[in-house]
Order: sequence, then C-alpha cells, then structure tokens
Amino acid sequence: MHLDEREECGYRIYAGALEATQANGYIAAAVISRRDASGQREAWRDTSMSGGHVWRSPNDALRFAIARAPEVTRREPERLAC
Repeated sequence: MHLDEREECGYRIYAGALEATQANGYIAAAVISRRDASGQREAWRDTSMSGGHVWRSPNDALRFAIARAPEVTRREPERLAC
C-alpha cells in the first residue's frame, strides 16, 4: 500500500494505491475526513475510484487518487457526509 495525505478546503484527504486483488497492478482509493467538535470524522470514501481501473504502477494510481479526491471537495461538496 502506498499512501499520501494533504489538506484541501478544510478537509483532510488520504489517498492510496492498493494492490488489486483480481489483477496485477494497483487501484486508486481515497478517504476525505473533516475535524469537528467530536474529532476526525469520515465524510467520503471511494475504494474503487475510476470503476476499479488497475494501474501498472502504484505511483500512477496514487497520482490519480490525489488528483480526483480534491475535486470532490471543490466541485461536489454535496457528496460529503458531514
């Protein structure tokens, strides 16, 4: 598993490249969370980004997850369960 994290629009984004179970390669995954009075709370999760497309390298999958997850915070805030 390869991970990266960053802040975006008040949310914490955790992106990952996970080994694919059905094929050789990696899938992109991301979790977006937000801190509130009760602590860190998950707002969105996608463990099969891009329909489960399999990338040959973990860096490619991670790059996709890092690029896609912030789009949710900016363009689709209604998808965030907070």
